[in-house]
Amino acid sequence: MRKQTMKSLAVGLVAVFALAACGGSDTASDTTAAVVDITQPEPAGLACEVTDTGGVDDKGFNQIAYEGLLQAEASLGVTIEVLESVSDADYAPNLQSFVDKGCNIIITVGFLLADATKTFAEANPTVQFAIVDSNTSAANVQGLPFATDQPSFLAGYMAAATTQTGIVGTFGGINIPPVSIFMQGFAKGVEYHNAQKGTSVKLLGWDMAKQDGTFAGNFNSLDDGRNIAKSQSDEGADIIFPVAGPVGHGSSAFAMESGGKVKIIGVDVDMSVSNATQAEVYVGSVLKKIDAAVFAAVGNVLNGEGGGTDYLGTLENGGVGVAITSTITPELQAELDAITAGIIDGSIVAN
Repeated sequence: MRKQTMKSLAVGLVAVFALAACGGSDTASDTTAAVVDITQPEPAGLACEVTDTGGVDDKGFNQIAYEGLLQAEASLGVTIEVLESVSDADYAPNLQSFVDKGCNIIITVGFLLADATKTFAEANPTVQFAIVDSNTSAANVQGLPFATDQPSFLAGYMAAATTQTGIVGTFGGINIPPVSIFMQGFAKGVEYHNAQKGTSVKLLGWDMAKQDGTFAGNFNSLDDGRNIAKSQSDEGADIIFPVAGPVGHGSSAFAMESGGKVKIIGVDVDMSVSNATQAEVYVGSVLKKIDAAVFAAVGNVLNGEGGGTDYLGTLENGGVGVAITSTITPELQAELDAITAGIIDGSIVAN
């Protein structure tokens, strides 16, 4: 078990498309992650974070969650500490360590920590918790999930509109809701393009009827990501959407070796920035603003608020989005903008 304290990370600024129509919602779930008042007097406390496997340098959701903690340190004056989980056996010891330390808030990163988070929250009702990619019923836990089917729908539509082979692919790390929601949204976007344009783009890796598809069975093996991408490429896919954390880096490595034959859609962060050495293979990335949600969760605790009111990141409140890093036509951009507005007003269903 490794302990990381105040590790420096480069925070990339990404241009997010498809949010022109976004605006705040009046519902509690949409306003929890509003901008925190950083002028409050003398904020103090200890904000702690337990990562899932992959650690704070995974170029994905663990890393962007930690960047939110760094923002809280810089802007809110809190002391921060992080414990990285090498395996699921580390979840409970890491949480116990932070409970013993007296953290004002303990943030857990990922759906796989949900059971451990609930157990420790119920056993320690005076400690505030927040969890990325999940909700729990514990009164002192704030859930930080994201409606990633919405931007994934846009990515699926874009992939269907730009594929040269008429075949696109997706796969996941493990079949859990925070993964399958991306894949479902992507599939719906491909389906919507086919219906609107009369095309017959084929999707590999996800069956909407069965709600199942291709999974690596882990979030760590680059070899698995490479092999799945190669398999889908061999079947004709020229755009692949890995929803698999570091496993997806194996897919981008394969895409680099393909000489432009295969392109990748990144996940969670703008992968053309976080994985800059392979930036050329990314046509876009589906984004979750985990850093903003983590930052706001810390601010909520400093303001005497916290668990019990979950946040949901949507296109409408800016909690999710798409960064397009390839060149698309003005006509396609206009279609994507119209779809964004339709998802926000409910006339287009993304899941």
